[in-house]
Amino acid sequence: MSRVGRAADDAAGGGLRGRAAAGAGGAFRALRARVAGGRDETDAPVVADAVPERVFGPPLLEVRGLTVTYRTGDDEVPAVQDVDLLVREGERVAVVGESGSGKSTTAAALIGLLPGSGRVAAGTISFAGEDVTHASDARLLRLRGREVGLVPQDPMSNLNPVMRVGAQVEEVLRAHGLASGRAARERAVELLGLAGIPDAARRARAFPHEFSGGMRQRVLIAIALACEPRLLVADEPTSALDVTVQRQILDHLEHLTEATATSRGTSMLLVTHDLGLAADRADTVVVMSRGRVVESGPAARLLVDPQHEYTRRLVAAAPSVSAARASVRARADGVTGPRRHDTADGAPVLRVEDVTKTYRVRGRGNGEITAVDGVSLAVAAGTTTAVVGESGSGKTTLARLALGLEAPTSGRLLVGDDVVGETSGARRRAVRRAMQPVFQDPYASLDPTMSVERLVDEPLRVFGEGDRASRRRRVGELLDQVSLPRESAQRRPAELSGGQRQRVAIARALAVEPRLVVLDEAVSALDVLVQDQVLQLLAELQEDLGVAYLFITHDLAVVRQVAHEVAVMRGGRLVERGSTDQVMGSPREDYTRELLAAIPGAEFYAARAG
Repeated sequence: MSRVGRAADDAAGGGLRGRAAAGAGGAFRALRARVAGGRDETDAPVVADAVPERVFGPPLLEVRGLTVTYRTGDDEVPAVQDVDLLVREGERVAVVGESGSGKSTTAAALIGLLPGSGRVAAGTISFAGEDVTHASDARLLRLRGREVGLVPQDPMSNLNPVMRVGAQVEEVLRAHGLASGRAARERAVELLGLAGIPDAARRARAFPHEFSGGMRQRVLIAIALACEPRLLVADEPTSALDVTVQRQILDHLEHLTEATATSRGTSMLLVTHDLGLAADRADTVVVMSRGRVVESGPAARLLVDPQHEYTRRLVAAAPSVSAARASVRARADGVTGPRRHDTADGAPVLRVEDVTKTYRVRGRGNGEITAVDGVSLAVAAGTTTAVVGESGSGKTTLARLALGLEAPTSGRLLVGDDVVGETSGARRRAVRRAMQPVFQDPYASLDPTMSVERLVDEPLRVFGEGDRASRRRRVGELLDQVSLPRESAQRRPAELSGGQRQRVAIARALAVEPRLVVLDEAVSALDVLVQDQVLQLLAELQEDLGVAYLFITHDLAVVRQVAHEVAVMRGGRLVERGSTDQVMGSPREDYTRELLAAIPGAEFYAARAG
C-alpha cells in the first residue's frame, strides 16, 4: 500500500500516531516554547527558541538569504528580501502575512514558478540537500509533482474546464511515468477517493464546473498528492471556502500527509493570511511583512505571545483568533457582541415575513430548487443583523430579495410600511433609496472606467440630488467619512488598493443616506488588517449615522465583531436566530455548534483554556 493510502487508512481507523500531539488544534500541545526576547525596533526577525516534543526528521527544505526581484522598466524591485526558511521531514510550517508581504512570491520561488520578470537575485534554496536555486527546467519539471506537490488557491483557474477531472489526475501520473492506460485511470479514481470525493469512479468522468468549490479543491489535492511528494506547498488552499468545507479540506490534507508507522509523512508548507488556521494546522509559524521574515517560532507561542509589533497587529486584527478566544470566554464575559445603537423607537427598517423563493431547474425532470424557505426576520434601525451559513444556504438569495433584485415566490419584505417590489412611482424610488448594497468583490463591483468622484456621486445623480457643485461637496464629505483622502476623487479603481476600493463602495452606498445597507460578503475578499479597518469603519459609521446593516457572511469569526442579531441559515431555512450573545455563546442547534467549532483557531484556544 502507498504512503498516502496508509495514512488515509490510519485516519479512518483513528490511528494517527502523531495526531494527539500535533493534529488539528494540537500544535500547542506538541511544543514547549521558550520565548526569546523580541527585537521589534530592528529589521532582525524575532525567533522563538522551542523544544519540540514531536520529533521531526532532518531538513527537507532549507532556504537561506532568499531575495526575489521583479524588473519594471530599467529597475529591479525587490519583492522578497533575505528570507530564511526551514521545513523538516514531517513538519508543517505556515507562512502568514497580508497581501504584498511576499509569502506567495516566496512559495513560487521555491518551486521555480515565479511569474513574468521575477527572478531569484540572491540566496539559496536546497531540497533534500540538493541546491535547486538555479536548477534547469528539466530538473524543476521532475521536482514539481514528483517530489514537491502544489495545491493552488483558485481551483477554477487551475483546473482545465474542458477536461474531465479524472483525466487531469491521470495526466500527472503519466507525465512522471508512474502509470499509464488502465492503471492510471484506476489510480486516479483511488486518489480522488482518498481526497474525499464520494463515488469517485463516477465523479472522475465529470467536468470541473459540475463540482462545488470544495470538491474542486479536493481534485487539486488529489493532483498534488498523486506522486506522493515529500513536500506539499499549499498556497491559500481554502481562503475562498466556507469554514465547514475549509475544515473538511484541511482534515483531509492532514490525514493524507500524517506520519505512519513506516514514514514521517509528507511535510507541508502552508501559505495563509489566517492566523487561526495557522494555529490549528501548523507546528511552526513564519510571519512575513514587506518581503521580510519578522518573526518565526512554534504556533503555540507565536499566536499567544507574539513578540514583534507586526505579529501583534495581525493577532489583534484576526477575526478568527479573536472570535475563538472570545468563544472560550463567552460565559465569563457576559456580552460578546457590539454595543447596540440607541434608537428612538426600535422600529424595524426591514421586515422579512415568511419569504420563500424557488427556482425552476431545466433538465433532470424540470424540478424546482427552493433557495429560501419560509424565512422571517427583522433588522432594527441602527443595528446589524448577520445572516450566516454555508454556500448554498440561501443567504445571498435573501440579500437579493431584500434589495428587490429578485421577487419572492411567496411571503413579503417590507421597508417601513412599503412592500418591496409592490410600489411604484415616488414610493418605489423611496424604497430603493432606503436600501443600498455593498458587494463582495471591490475589484468587480466598481466601473473601472469611472473616477472615484463619478462612482460616489452616481447615486446622487440617479436620485436627482443637488447640482454639480453640491454633489462635489457631498463626495468630499463622504470620502472624509470613509477615511479616504479627497485627492483620491480623481483616481480610478485600478489606482487603489482592495481596502480603498471597498471604502469607495461604502461611500457610494452611503451617498443617498440610506436607512439600510446590505453587505454581501463585503469583507471576505480583504486581508486581515484591511478587513479589520473596514469593520471598524462600518461600526463607526453605524454609531454616527444610525444606519442599519444586513450583513451576509459565511465567516462566523467576523459575526462576533459586528452583529447585534444573528440568523443562521441552512438549506434555505432559518434554523436559529437570536442575539449575538445567545447564538455565539450558547447555541441551541447542533448545526450552529458545528459552524462555531469550525472557526479556525477555535480548538487551539479552547484547549488552552481547558
